[in-house]
Amino acid sequence: MADDTLSKSTERLKTKDNFRYLWWLPLLITITPIIGVQLYQTTANALYAWLTPILWYVFIPVGDFVLGRDDRNYSDAWSDEIENDPYYKWLTFLSVPFFYVTWIYCAWWVATHAQGSWDYLGVTLGVALTNGLALVVGHELGHKTNTLEKNLAKLVLAVPAYGHFSAEHNRGHHKDVATPEDPASARMGETLYKFILREIPGAFYRAFRDENERLRRKHKSIFSFENQILQSFYVTFLMCGAAIYLLGWSVVPFIIISTLWGWQFLSSSNYIEHYGLLRQKQPDGRYERARPEHSWNADHIFSNLMTFHLQRHSDHHSRPTRRYQVLRSDDAPELPSGYAGCFTLAYFPFLWRKVMDHRVLEQYGGDITKVNVEPSKREELYKKYGAAEVANHE
Repeated sequence: MADDTLSKSTERLKTKDNFRYLWWLPLLITITPIIGVQLYQTTANALYAWLTPILWYVFIPVGDFVLGRDDRNYSDAWSDEIENDPYYKWLTFLSVPFFYVTWIYCAWWVATHAQGSWDYLGVTLGVALTNGLALVVGHELGHKTNTLEKNLAKLVLAVPAYGHFSAEHNRGHHKDVATPEDPASARMGETLYKFILREIPGAFYRAFRDENERLRRKHKSIFSFENQILQSFYVTFLMCGAAIYLLGWSVVPFIIISTLWGWQFLSSSNYIEHYGLLRQKQPDGRYERARPEHSWNADHIFSNLMTFHLQRHSDHHSRPTRRYQVLRSDDAPELPSGYAGCFTLAYFPFLWRKVMDHRVLEQYGGDITKVNVEPSKREELYKKYGAAEVANHE
């Protein structure tokens, strides 16, 4: 499908951005752990320490249900105009210092003011979720071609300690997406937990392998200051080291939990974005090019506003440099809810598979042999969805 082709589901064109002044909402989400702490201290209600997790896991799915979906696109002329409007770009720029302020303030608060493990954990998980949003911003900025935005991506990715993301995602995931070779594409029958254990180390390995190859071509060491991955990790080490030095060892659980659960946010996104979808091999042995049907989309209004349109994922794979505000809805398969709701669903593998496996099969006319299947589950799934295919495949 050509990039500028409108899908059958988007015949109604948007002529203006009705949500223009709502795109600042992710910046508000970024500081909700601080807001929660302030409300807690004002009211003495410890539930406010959990404000950010409650927003993500409860209010955003409810917001998606209430506001519904919007699959309209801009006309070509308006799309060009709005993509070049600096207002949208500056919102992502302004979010970068917000992540640092939230992390630093909450690290100080849990180390010096938390009354118990309940307070500590609530605020820490809140920061973990804002770390997940930092990864979303890093994803947006890291795809741009100018030096300023690439450097801002390194800075924002330092907060969740995922400085290798841009290198891995841009050079690896976009090339191998929806194939068995991609550690960031989930397979049908694979649980979220098994996927995380495959995806996170796989992403680290692929990123450093590719960066090492790039530096070798320049006759540089992997430990060179030109290593774009380490540039971000230097900031991470400085920030975490300073926190431990100034606040003591009580801040270490905060660092570990907020980092790992933030990584979980990214892995959960990757898990639901391509679950079971597979680019078919052509006669020459190469995979077909990535098309909209190789990504799961979610056109839900509320969660898209909260994640800078991350959920219009198929258009992002077609045009990686296209800015979030003009990403298009197209003929990609649709998730049953926005990302927040799907994350919770994925935490329960039985429910996730009950909801999603039949949707995957529908994309391939019921032919299980065309699905990206978890190898350890292949025999079970082939027998379940067509015994004849097992013999043919073997």
